[in-house]
Amino acid sequence: MSERVPDHAAQKLEILPVPGLPEFRPGDDLTAALAQRLSWLRDGDVVVVTSKVFSKVEGRLVPAPADEQERDALRRRLVDQETERVVARRGRTLIVTGKLGIVQAAAGIDGSNVRRDELALLPADPDASAAGLRAGLRERLGVEVGVVVTDTLGRSWRVGQTDVAIGSAGLPVLHGYAGAVDGQGNDLVVTEIAVADEIAAAADLVKGKLGGMPVAVVRGAVLPDDGSTARDLVRPISEDLFWLGTEEAIARGRSEAVLLRRSTRDFAEEPVDPDAVRRAVGVALTAPAPHHSTPFRFVWLRDAARRTAVLDALRERWRADLVADGRPADEVERRLARGDLLRRAPELVLAFRATAGMHAYPDPVRDAAERDMFTVAGGAAVQSLLVALAAEGLASCWVGSTIFAADVARRVLDLPDDWAALGAVAVGVPVEPIVPRTPRDPGDALVER
Repeated sequence: MSERVPDHAAQKLEILPVPGLPEFRPGDDLTAALAQRLSWLRDGDVVVVTSKVFSKVEGRLVPAPADEQERDALRRRLVDQETERVVARRGRTLIVTGKLGIVQAAAGIDGSNVRRDELALLPADPDASAAGLRAGLRERLGVEVGVVVTDTLGRSWRVGQTDVAIGSAGLPVLHGYAGAVDGQGNDLVVTEIAVADEIAAAADLVKGKLGGMPVAVVRGAVLPDDGSTARDLVRPISEDLFWLGTEEAIARGRSEAVLLRRSTRDFAEEPVDPDAVRRAVGVALTAPAPHHSTPFRFVWLRDAARRTAVLDALRERWRADLVADGRPADEVERRLARGDLLRRAPELVLAFRATAGMHAYPDPVRDAAERDMFTVAGGAAVQSLLVALAAEGLASCWVGSTIFAADVARRVLDLPDDWAALGAVAVGVPVEPIVPRTPRDPGDALVER
């Protein structure tokens, strides 16, 4: 039975501006300045401070030239200095992961609300800055308060910016509702509220950007300290569904597209999206072929009775061939059992090479070479299909045995006589997520001259 957990919602909130603060400079005593103007602080209040204030008093200001181009060049150097990874780039705009793990534009390097001959870096450790101010206010005023250090960030897929918490002390940064039930009796399984970010955004409604009001107090929130900090709001890469940036995603996708293709013999019971198969075949048809032709054909066996008839006929031919080769009975059964994969697979696609576009030469050698070229092109189409299926998140396995009984598939399915079998492709949803293989060392397979 689900338990009820405390709610983080308050009965009433007050957001109180803190006017009359000075223009802070490196070395100033922020705690003393705030204590002088916050004699009315109460236990449980949350003091919300714009990060720029800490950047100033902690000496995180960098002298900047007056010339606009030189100033911009310095800003870009500072962005590179404070960047751990570029997430996205569009024109001159950079979205990066900074040294604090925060994903934002330009690593938080800012030229607003500072002198024209300066640029501001983010505080080196905003959580420590918040903890220091909290301890200082406790010592001077005898109150237990929370402190939130804020910065302005954009949001993915949302227009506009909002203030968020980049430093925090004395309050829970998250409130989890897991284990609770809503008013209709529904279990709340994964709901988790970013409380510190909500506090930061609320305080900005009275702080603003142009009024010289860098500090506000939020009163009325029910936020017992749990020891968490704003660093806990940074999602680990291992849990991030979108950790690849624009350029990195494209580059990684190019390098791993082929490596995702691997033979899979076990499939989930989940049905295959038919549109995904159609898209994959469309990709396969772009494979290179001689004479600007498209000599590839794919037969998708969607009718269960027809599929069974083909596989039964193939099995009998394979059995006859193995017996004719003098294989022991146990080996015959073992080899035939491998073909059961084609029966188990949720979907089955047969690949063929057609003669469409193929030239006929009176010279047998050239004619054979022409057929070899078209066969190679057919193999490229099959590989393209396998890679495209993997890109769709589908598992596959190529089984070449149909090549040894090409006439059987043609006869049962009433296909043209010029279609040469290129194997069967078993398709299904993977039981486990597909992971790329490791490229092999070329070794003797690559000869350099």
